[in-house]
Amino acid sequence: MEHKKPEVKFSAGGISAAVWLNVGQTNEGKPTEFRTISLQRAYKDKKDQWQHTASFRLNDLPKAALVLTKAYEYLT
Repeated sequence: MEHKKPEVKFSAGGISAAVWLNVGQTNEGKPTEFRTISLQRAYKDKKDQWQHTASFRLNDLPKAALVLTKAYEYLT
């Protein structure tokens, strides 16, 4: 199975926002493109393996705001 890659990714420390290009159809059945944004935090578990989560700590919020602002600026 082929893994889709994000159109662009913004990172600050372990926090990242990815912009994904999606293809769909309008109500009239015409093809259309739209973008979605995913936000995640990377961390190492007890076995020193990288993991990802959509849960954030208080200190993660400024970095989350930064990468979301960069994604917003990219999209607009």
